[in-house]
Amino acid sequence: MSVRNTVKSIQDIMRQDVGVDGDAQRISQLCWMFFLKIIDDQDQELELVKSDYRSPIPKKLQWRAWAADPEGITGDALLEFVNGELFPTLKELPVSSKPGNRRRVVRDVFEDAYNYMKSGQLMRQVVNKINEVDFNNLAERQHFGDIYEQILNDLQSAGNAGEYYTPRAVTAFMVDRIDPKPGELLLDPACGTGGFLTCALRHMRERYVKKIEDEQQMQQALRAVEKKQLPHMLCVTNMLLHGIVDPSFVRHDNTLARPYISYGASDRVDIVLTNPPFGGREEDGIESNFPAHFRTRETADLFLALIIRLLKPEGRAAVVLPDGTLFGEGVKTRLKEHLLEECNLHTIVRLPNSVFKPYASIGTNLLFFEKGEPTKDIWFYEHRVPEGQKAYSMTKPIRIEHLAPCVAWWGGAKRKGRNETEVAWRVTADEVKARGYNLDFKNPHTVADDHGDPEELLHKLDEAEQQAAALRDQLRAILEEALLR
Repeated sequence: MSVRNTVKSIQDIMRQDVGVDGDAQRISQLCWMFFLKIIDDQDQELELVKSDYRSPIPKKLQWRAWAADPEGITGDALLEFVNGELFPTLKELPVSSKPGNRRRVVRDVFEDAYNYMKSGQLMRQVVNKINEVDFNNLAERQHFGDIYEQILNDLQSAGNAGEYYTPRAVTAFMVDRIDPKPGELLLDPACGTGGFLTCALRHMRERYVKKIEDEQQMQQALRAVEKKQLPHMLCVTNMLLHGIVDPSFVRHDNTLARPYISYGASDRVDIVLTNPPFGGREEDGIESNFPAHFRTRETADLFLALIIRLLKPEGRAAVVLPDGTLFGEGVKTRLKEHLLEECNLHTIVRLPNSVFKPYASIGTNLLFFEKGEPTKDIWFYEHRVPEGQKAYSMTKPIRIEHLAPCVAWWGGAKRKGRNETEVAWRVTADEVKARGYNLDFKNPHTVADDHGDPEELLHKLDEAEQQAAALRDQLRAILEEALLR
């Protein structure tokens, strides 16, 4: 059976279990089970090549010990083992403070994980299906990686879980424009399911990883943080699937919970790639970690302030931000002033409202900036939905080829030879300052629709309202006459 059919069979089995309710729970359940299988396959390979290697998971709880035998433990006994022994032990695994601790990875994944399945027989069927995938087989692992990507894509329709997924066309485009290289410290401070990380890995492996040392440099330079349990678990599993031996760099934490001032030189990075949560508000007290002039409960604003601080001199960033950041006032104004003084905000790519559907339908922007020199000019590029299509959707999402015209216009690594076009224009920092740091510049090459003379339109509206009132009175009279009969 193909890997795709295996995953489909697993999902069909889970749908029969009364304890698993909806896509988000099904994906969460799938994830911790796949995690244990993947890490066990990895462990067995590491045990062959490293004589002193020891699995982070106690022997009795290793996948091979309780899950590998298709005739093994099942029914109530399996449920009792999973709920009463497996989960409690893995949640409390002792860990050291040393980096590279795979035990910490396991404990963090299971810290808030939950077994939703209520039928031990159905769980055994799922386990047996998972055993059909050999994660030490490169071809199978790559194929499963593609399927896992589709599973993550499914999160967009799984209620609020969609906030953790950025369309892969967007992440791939941003990574391509930033062009990370092995050894450059790369951070995603709100990593979700790990989309930017996987795109960065793919980008570097295709272009720059030529020997084992390059791969090691690349893996050791990754940094990521995710606040919520489900996307953290999905991200760690994603890293294992993409050949990361030690995904402990993906921390289960809130980047904003640490005082802004405590981030020093040792915390600074070469690259930030992220889509911070927006539209949400942080819990009470988080804003007090920030200087008074940046204090707000708007999550995206706090992340922008922190990203500027975390970049090294000459560090570069690509960040997804909503329209509200561009035109907002108050703290947003101070943040934009700070951004333009500390960084060269060289490009803003304006995306249509439908890119993040169905999770969100608000205008979003990709901000590209480099730290160290103040902004002089900002180039705007308006990305439009392809001709013949009204909007992006689940069935017709944004694809990487849709962004090819922007890549062609970009001007290479040095951004040379950029020209104004019907979708590209430039504004100066002075123009931005004159507008009170409002960055919501509309495309000057777009001809506004002519809706007619305002006075004439108001007159027509009055006439329409009078006609509606007359019709309403007429209907009321008819109804009253009917009631009197």
